[in-house]
Amino acid sequence: MNRSLPTLLWGLLSLMAPLPATADDSPVTDDGWEQGDDSWDDAGWDQTDSDTGPVLHGFSELALGGRTSDDPALADESLTLGEFRNRFELESAVNDMRLSIKADLYVDAVEHGGHGRLREAKLDLSPAESTDLRLGRQVLTWGTGDLLFLNDLFPKDWVSFFAGRDDEYLKAPSDSLKLSHFTDRVNFDLVWTPEFEADRSISGQRFSYFNSQSGLQTAQSPRIVGQDKGEWAVRIFGTEGSTEWALYGYYGFWKQANAMTVSGSAFHSPLQVYGASLRDNLFGGLGNIEIAWYETADGQGTDPAIPNDQFRWLSGYEREIRPRLTLGIQYYLEWTQQYDVLKSGDAGNPFRVDEYRHLISLRLTQRLLQDSLQLSWFSFWSPSDRDWLLRPVADYRFNDQFALTAGANIFGGKERHTFFGQFEDASNLYLRLRYSF
Repeated sequence: MNRSLPTLLWGLLSLMAPLPATADDSPVTDDGWEQGDDSWDDAGWDQTDSDTGPVLHGFSELALGGRTSDDPALADESLTLGEFRNRFELESAVNDMRLSIKADLYVDAVEHGGHGRLREAKLDLSPAESTDLRLGRQVLTWGTGDLLFLNDLFPKDWVSFFAGRDDEYLKAPSDSLKLSHFTDRVNFDLVWTPEFEADRSISGQRFSYFNSQSGLQTAQSPRIVGQDKGEWAVRIFGTEGSTEWALYGYYGFWKQANAMTVSGSAFHSPLQVYGASLRDNLFGGLGNIEIAWYETADGQGTDPAIPNDQFRWLSGYEREIRPRLTLGIQYYLEWTQQYDVLKSGDAGNPFRVDEYRHLISLRLTQRLLQDSLQLSWFSFWSPSDRDWLLRPVADYRFNDQFALTAGANIFGGKERHTFFGQFEDASNLYLRLRYSF
């Protein structure tokens, strides 16, 4: 790894001055994601019978990461992560209203300078019995996949995920209104985002990417036409016995700018998604199935500059195979529709997507030392694209305040134009030291 890494680490350590703990020294509960679950703080909130004064907590974190090999497109940048971050979380409740604010202040050696990000600023209300209303900036999620998202069309931050930040940061916030209604049999969620929230995709600043127009790896920021219209998402869900079921709908735009204007600029084309999911006990574990139909602006597939319709399928299974060792596997399929029409109209594009894209994931999680140490392995492998992503992670909690995380993101593939293959030079190792208060 580049010799500048130890120098930067020493410099950041000299800056790190943990904030004093508040009167409440209990460990902070992160917004981490439990695999195959909707637990990104998207569930309803507990009402209180009395006022709760402002409660402040958060964390300070030092994070450092570097490439395992050079990236010719980013010859002068060996770091993939180098930051000192402070998170402040403030909560206050008055009767049936609750205010929650989360803000990050951090110094970033890759983006060069200090930054502030408002991650959450939401107000929860109960305007009627069995009805909740959430307003403001919030992190939204639903679906059954483990790092695979079919009907979850809320924004993702792939830069943070690939760089080795906490998995919490994979989910980007939305400025939205969420209305929830609950009954004994059926529950209902409606989310309106007045201005479309795109994914925070790889743009060349921290990681290079494959440009299908030039056929080359590049670190130049793509030209993207903005989208200022809104988007809607709906979920109808419930439980029958041990079976959890859900129906989904989405009306908005592709989260990635994968359509092209005549002038060569990328844009987010219109998209409608209809889906369903089931989750139930299966052979001593937990099984899930999720499907989604992606209906695009070019349903006949005659415009190669706009994505075709797609059918997506996900099936998964999770089980504890021995004490404190959990296994999770998933199979995912993207089936592009009107494929013959696409082939006949794209002038023999060598980077055309496959008609069937297959993806298999494996997760192993081992808890040791009275759960103070957690070792995990997560991998994606695509037999159709012949590419992969390997994510080993070790988390050790010294006590209620201090925790250390070490991990890696290892990309590879036979072709540079496939999703994981294009990031082969982005493979990295990282460390994070966190103090919670």
